[in-house]
Amino acid sequence: MSDKETSLDERLLESAVGTLEIFGLYLGRKLGLYGAIAAAGSVTSRELAAAAGINERYAREWLEQQAVSGYLTVTGAASDSAGRSYGLSEEQTAVLVRADDPAHVSPLASAVAGIAGVLDRVVDAYRTGGGVPYRAYGEDFRLGQGGINRPAFTSDLITDWIPSAPAVHKKLAGESVRVAEVGCGQGWAAFALAGAYPNAEVVGFDADPASIEDARRLAAERDVSVRFEIVPGESIADYGPFDVVLVLETLHDLSRPLEVLNSIRKSLGRDGVLLVADERVAESFGAPGDLLERMMYGWSITHCLPASMADQPSEGLGTVLRPDTVRRLGTDAGFETVDILDADAGFFRLYTMSG
Repeated sequence: MSDKETSLDERLLESAVGTLEIFGLYLGRKLGLYGAIAAAGSVTSRELAAAAGINERYAREWLEQQAVSGYLTVTGAASDSAGRSYGLSEEQTAVLVRADDPAHVSPLASAVAGIAGVLDRVVDAYRTGGGVPYRAYGEDFRLGQGGINRPAFTSDLITDWIPSAPAVHKKLAGESVRVAEVGCGQGWAAFALAGAYPNAEVVGFDADPASIEDARRLAAERDVSVRFEIVPGESIADYGPFDVVLVLETLHDLSRPLEVLNSIRKSLGRDGVLLVADERVAESFGAPGDLLERMMYGWSITHCLPASMADQPSEGLGTVLRPDTVRRLGTDAGFETVDILDADAGFFRLYTMSG
């Protein structure tokens, strides 16, 4: 057996283990186990079972699996497994519990679980050429997607992304500013904008009713003055004019991106500007790819492409949206200028469109 074959064998084994660990993360998030441990500081299996309302035998096995996998820390040894105690390090707390922390990537487990629940429908879509509607991926995927974007949308957007786009920053600093977010999801970016720019009227649009319901509930809980509307991107022009429009982590999901971009262009007032954030994939195809490229193709084959193909006719962009494609879409939609911003935006690449 060659080294290459051996390496692939090992990689597939690691991937299987990683998938099972993702399911363990999902259980911890869904059952509130990480929060219970964080609140207590340290727990035995009996204490976790009582705090979270689960069976002690399941609690014990889950705690052991989490510790073996490095997601929990053993804080107290004991002569028997039931007496052993577990806690969270600072790093583990950031990743697993602290929702606004830049390291909080555990919502990925919920998104993966949402995909797992509809894989049979994805199989059918491959055979028929149809798609799987976004709503079919359910609450797990919606919460996972919102949770993984939350740290960047509530912090980096305000402190780094907007300052890197002078035209956007200047507009938002004015008085009586109208701002729209197209594909707002659960509203995290809209909340951040309303807080950072109190003179702005912020409106979030999304075609998914469940996402808008989440956003409205969260706005009420936080007492944030943001309006959310169930409106497809193709109809944004009817709600203008806007000084700034944002399309964050959404462009690649659109079935008809040219129609949406054209509607956004028409919705912009004089000197209005569109800020786009989409995946920081490689500028051209190459195989094998790096970890980011592999992840984005993974999302694409299981979610982003099937979801966009559910609404026909569809351009079927997929998650791997390269810069040349974004430039083409912007130009074909009538924007005179499409610029890539010189900014470190993590998983994202930033663009502005105007004119």
